[in-house]
Amino acid sequence: MTRRRWIADEVSGDRAALVEEHANHLIRVLRAQVGQDFDIATGESVRRGRITFVGEGRVEFELGEEVSAASVAEIILVLAIFKFDRMEWAIEKCTELGVARIVPVISRRTDSHLAAAAAKRVERWRRVARQASEQSRRTAPPEIAAPIKFSEAVNLTSALRIVLAESEPRTPLRDLLQPDLANHGITLAVGPEGGWTADELKSFQQAGWMPASLGNTILRAETAAIAATAVVASVLH
Repeated sequence: MTRRRWIADEVSGDRAALVEEHANHLIRVLRAQVGQDFDIATGESVRRGRITFVGEGRVEFELGEEVSAASVAEIILVLAIFKFDRMEWAIEKCTELGVARIVPVISRRTDSHLAAAAAKRVERWRRVARQASEQSRRTAPPEIAAPIKFSEAVNLTSALRIVLAESEPRTPLRDLLQPDLANHGITLAVGPEGGWTADELKSFQQAGWMPASLGNTILRAETAAIAATAVVASVLH
């Protein structure tokens, strides 16, 4: 039986711990008891962990041998901010699919109230990503960056930068991908509801981004983010 994986909040030598709500979830949901075994991701590796202490807001583990862990391709998702419930869905699923970093962006079509509230949502997005990482047995959650302006996003660097652009026929996303890019980095930019504006697409083009399409249908922002990440992950893994 596959052991449940947890990402440690604290690591010291052969000891690790979950704390606060993270620990209480294990205590309440899985009825944590001394002696139970789980896989514990320490940030550097994944090791078998045996519970040595259970208390309010804290579960401690003794760490044993390393266990095998899948590598994560260097996929960076530049995600224009859209409705928070749908954005959380995209963050959760793209985390499961293996993104290394998610960069929320305030774009021209991001609603002003969402832009104003975005900075306060970052910690929640990070919790969503951590939970999805544990569920999908990742060694670490993706980095969730603080929201940035479009002018900053367009200047992000990577071995290959691709902007999803559905406003006109474009090269299929898969045609731009090569498996040997897995260790060099691919950045995907996905627009908000309504897509990137013409001026934003022009800025991407001038900065050297390559436009790509997911097909002839118009997808919701969260669907486009998940579909694009799945396409890239299928080629790189």
